[in-house]
Amino acid sequence: MRACLLVALLFVAVTPAHSETNMTLAQAFAAAWQRQPAAQGLAERERAAQSRRQAADAFTPEPPSIELGTRSDRFNNNRGALEQEVGLVLPLWLPGERGGAQALAEAEGAALKQRAAALRLQFAGEVRQSWWAWQMARNEQDLAAIRVASALKLRGDVARRVAAGDLSRADQHQADGALASAQALAAETEAAAESARFRLLSLIGVPLSETSLQAEPAVPPAVESDALKNHPALLDLENRSLVAQQSLDLARARNRASPEVALSTRRERAVSGDAMDQTWALSLRIPFSSGARNDARLAEANADLIESRSQYEFDQARLAQQLASARSQLLTARNLLNAAETRARLAAENRGFFDKSFRLGETDLPTRLRIELEAFEAERQAGRARINLAQSHSAYRQALGLLPE
Repeated sequence: MRACLLVALLFVAVTPAHSETNMTLAQAFAAAWQRQPAAQGLAERERAAQSRRQAADAFTPEPPSIELGTRSDRFNNNRGALEQEVGLVLPLWLPGERGGAQALAEAEGAALKQRAAALRLQFAGEVRQSWWAWQMARNEQDLAAIRVASALKLRGDVARRVAAGDLSRADQHQADGALASAQALAAETEAAAESARFRLLSLIGVPLSETSLQAEPAVPPAVESDALKNHPALLDLENRSLVAQQSLDLARARNRASPEVALSTRRERAVSGDAMDQTWALSLRIPFSSGARNDARLAEANADLIESRSQYEFDQARLAQQLASARSQLLTARNLLNAAETRARLAAENRGFFDKSFRLGETDLPTRLRIELEAFEAERQAGRARINLAQSHSAYRQALGLLPE
């Protein structure tokens, strides 16, 4: 019976007694992501990328313009001389500029999506860390409450035996001291749980309800086999490298200002009473190349390309090491849980044995208190091991680039 009671108490230690809504890690992450400035501005950034694609597909690199002009001698000779001119100016794409602008716009659109995915994964790591820290703190709080209840029960047993003359007043003081120690630990764990809850609340932004200890789903074998191939952080760097390459190609094609072709018509007369003469003009303006400005654009684009490629190689090695470390920690967490559960089971059985012998007067109170403390520490270690395993599994999914589920 006592073993069954212990199992039930351990279950309570990781399962809420009063659950309003069973919030999961995935729900907490979804709520937290909606509050992020990057998520709120994502729609406008997508609209900007779409507009850049439309601009790259336009007939001219810049909008056409109209030129209007008039000239007369009204304010000097006033002989009726008049000249009026209307012209349309069309900027022209440089050779290769339009294709480069279209390729750059497409690369920027794809990079925006991958950048959002990388930011989501990075923020998921923060939420996961705060989530499991809160779960660990709540587990400590629940175990401390169980210890207080056990200490209260033991103090009652000691008080009855002291009243019957079986134990001394010193034994009563020891039982009272054990209860005070348990109450102090409960107060500490309650403060730690509240602190962890507020840290998580600052990310989620919605009232936190009671939750149950629920690990994330297992990783599909296909995902593990292609560990870093589809990692959002690396895909983001690949797209940034592509954007830098397209920017460099566009800078090479855009080596001067856009040439312009102008079509204009002019109506004029020499003096008042003469007929208006009309002429037409077609002109082409070709700007000279600016070597210094073009070199600066090329150097900046080339620097971005070098940095993005170097960062990709650096992050690829770093993420591979993180994945190996997360996989090793997950295996260690499983072994620790097996050992902790074995220790908790043995400690629970010992507590039952010594509780019975204490009631029969065969065991003194110091031994009984020592066994109680050992059982509590074993339960505490087992609870930590359970949450540590779930947290290690979550960290492993994070290293693989998977969002909370």
